[in-house]
Amino acid sequence: MTSEPSISAIYEEALRRLNTRALGYRVRHATVSDIDAVIDINMSELPEHYPRSFFEELLERHGKAFYVAESSSGSVVGYIMTRVEIKPGFFKHFLVKSGHVVSIAVKRDHRRLGLGYALMAYAMRSMHEDYKCSETYLEVRVSNKPAISLYEKLGYRVVKVEKEYYLDGEDAYVMARKLP
Repeated sequence: MTSEPSISAIYEEALRRLNTRALGYRVRHATVSDIDAVIDINMSELPEHYPRSFFEELLERHGKAFYVAESSSGSVVGYIMTRVEIKPGFFKHFLVKSGHVVSIAVKRDHRRLGLGYALMAYAMRSMHEDYKCSETYLEVRVSNKPAISLYEKLGYRVVKVEKEYYLDGEDAYVMARKLP
């Protein structure tokens, strides 16, 4: 089983990465004016797309855990959006408040700088501190080895496989971790 680093340790590591590998970049809360850029990133970097109203609803309802990564020129180059759900837990067999990472993406030219790690760290911290979630989870394509590796570093582990989860028929791992 993958160890679960603390949220504070993950957050501190994200800040270190931003200050060493991604100089000039910053992670901040998303605003309504970022929605077009977020949709553009979603459309160009991911095969799964959502209607504009979905992005707007998640920002309105769960904006404390909806972040963007911004380059030194002020361009939005990545995002993470989440929602909070009350559902049967992966680690406790009763209803829990669970933070669901709905979508995360970083523009191809801005990858490998630690921005995905930082976006996850900020969102995990918000899901725990602002929304009082006791766990967090996400779905990831079984073929997406770089993303799976990132999530494992953050303490996530595979808790189940969703067969034919994606429109193209690919399976998804559901990965989850406890939040302290």
